Amino acid sequence: MNTEISGVAATFFITVLLAIPYGKYIAKVYSGERTFLDPVFSGLERWGFRLSGIDPKAGMSWKEHLVALLTINLIWFLISMAVLMNMSKLPLNPDQNPDMPADLAFNTAVSFLVNCNLQHYSGETGISYLGQLWLMFLQFVTAGTGMAAAAVVFMSFREKSAGALGNFYQFFVRSCTRILLPLSLLIGSVLLWEGMPMTFEGKAHMMTLEGDSVDVSRGPVAAFVPIKHVGTNGGGFFGANSSHPLENPSYLTNMVEMFGQMIIPLAMVFAFGYFLNRKRLAIMIFSVMTAGFLLLTIPTIMTEAAGNPAIAAMGIDNSLGAMEGKEIRNGAVASGFWSIATTVISTGSVNAMHDSYMPLSGMNQMIAMMVNAFYGGVGAGILNFFVFMILAVFISGLMVGRTPEFLGRKIEAREMKIAMLVALSHPFFILTGTALATAFPQLGASTLNNPGYHGFSEILYEYTSSAANNGSGFEGLGDNTLWWNISTGLVLLLGRFFPIIGPVAIAGLLAAKKQVPDGEGTLKTDTATFGVMVFAVVAIVAALAFFPALALGPVAEYFSMR
Repeated sequence: MNTEISGVAATFFITVLLAIPYGKYIAKVYSGERTFLDPVFSGLERWGFRLSGIDPKAGMSWKEHLVALLTINLIWFLISMAVLMNMSKLPLNPDQNPDMPADLAFNTAVSFLVNCNLQHYSGETGISYLGQLWLMFLQFVTAGTGMAAAAVVFMSFREKSAGALGNFYQFFVRSCTRILLPLSLLIGSVLLWEGMPMTFEGKAHMMTLEGDSVDVSRGPVAAFVPIKHVGTNGGGFFGANSSHPLENPSYLTNMVEMFGQMIIPLAMVFAFGYFLNRKRLAIMIFSVMTAGFLLLTIPTIMTEAAGNPAIAAMGIDNSLGAMEGKEIRNGAVASGFWSIATTVISTGSVNAMHDSYMPLSGMNQMIAMMVNAFYGGVGAGILNFFVFMILAVFISGLMVGRTPEFLGRKIEAREMKIAMLVALSHPFFILTGTALATAFPQLGASTLNNPGYHGFSEILYEYTSSAANNGSGFEGLGDNTLWWNISTGLVLLLGRFFPIIGPVAIAGLLAAKKQVPDGEGTLKTDTATFGVMVFAVVAIVAALAFFPALALGPVAEYFSMR
C-alpha cells in the first residue's frame, strides 16, 4: 500500500513540476513566439492555410471566433454521422462491425464532438477501425477548439482594444500541431514499448493455457490512447477503457496515462500567467484548483484503501482495499487517484469501474464533475474557473464597496448576467435531466440494474458526466436506448458550448473597455485572500445546487450501509 501511495504522489509531483515549463511553452505558442517545432510545422501550416484560403494573420473579434468554432463543429458532426451510420460499407472493418442506428450515432457523434466521449456503444465490437480513426481525429480537433477558445480569453486581457483577438484558425492549428501532437507521440512511444497493440489486422485467434480457443480484439490502440488522455477526451478503444489489459498493460502505463491527462490542464494555468506576465495570478488559480483536487482525492484514496466494511464484517481479508471492479495491477490507491483525476479534469477515462466504488467515493467523483472548475479539461477548465473568478470579483466588490474590476476591466451588468447564466446552467442541465429520468421511469429508470439509492446515483452520474463533458459512467445503467442517447446528447451539446460561448463573450466585452491602471482602490485578484473568496464561491454554488440530489443518492447509500 505504501508503494502505491508513493507511485501516486510521484506521478502528481512530476506532473506539476513539468507543467510549469510546459505552460511557458504553451504561452509562447499562443504569443506567436518562435519555438523549437517551428521548422517542422511552419511550412505545412502555411501550405494548409493557402490551400484553404484562410489568412491566419487576420484578426478576429470574439463573435467571429465563436462563429468559426461553431461552424467547423457542425461540419465535423455531419461527417461523423455519415461515417458511423455507414461503417459496413466503408473500408477498415475486418471484424465486420455493424452500422450504428441513428440515435446511437447521434449520441456518439455529439459525444466525441464536444470532447466528452460518453460511449453508449460496445467498445471494440461496436465500431470499425475507420470509425476509431475518425474518433481519434475528433479527439485532436475538439481538444484544439477548446484550447483555441482559451487562447482568445488570454488574448482579450493582453490587448489594449477589442479589435483583434488573434485568429481562431491559427490558435486551433497551433494547439493541435505544437501542443497535442508532440506530447501524444511521446506518450504513444512509451505505450508501444509496454506492449500496446498497433495494427489494422482483425481479431487474433489465440489458444489459452486451458486449451480453449478465443478471439482477441486489437487494432491501432497505441495511436488512439495517447490523445484520449492528452486531449482529456477519455473514450476507450475497448469497452472496458483503461481497465483493459491491452489499453493499460502495466503500472508504468497507468502512471503515464495519468500524467498524460493531467499535464495540459495544469500547464494551461501557468500558461495564463506567463502569457499575461502575471505569475502570482497563476499561482493563486493553481492553488485554489489544487486545494479542491486534494480535498476530493485524499478522502477517496483513504476510503478505497480501507476496503469495504461489509466484506470485512464477513471475516474476509480486506487488506488490499475495496477491490471490486478494480484491476490488481493498478491497486485500490492508484485507482482511487485516477477516479478523481479523470473526473476533476473531465477526461472520463477509467481504470476501474466507478459503479463499484464506495458510496462516498462515488459522491466525490460526482462533486468533481459538478464543480467542473478544478483543473478541468484542456481549454475548457480555465474557462470554467474564469466564470467563478468573475463572480468572486463582483461579490467581493460589493462586500468591500469597491468597483468590481478584473485585470483592469470593470465588471458590469452584462458580464455578470452571462457569468450567472453559465454558472447556473450547469446544475440546471444535470438536475433537469435527472428529474425527468426519475419522474418517468418508463423512459429512464427502467434500464437500471440497481434499485434504491444507488440506482438514483447512476442516473445522477450519467447526466453529471454529460453536462461536465466527462464521459465516465456508473455502468449499472443500460444507457443504449432512444431516451438516453437523445437526452444525454442534448445535455452534452449544451454543457459544452455554454461554458465556451459565455467566457469568450465576457472576455470580448471586457476587452472592449478601457483598461484602468491599478490604484489604491483596486481589488487585488492575485492574493491568497481572493483565492479563498473564489474557493468559497465555488463551494457555495456547488453545495446549494447539488447537495439535495447527493443526499438522495450516495449519502443515503452510505448511511444505509451503516
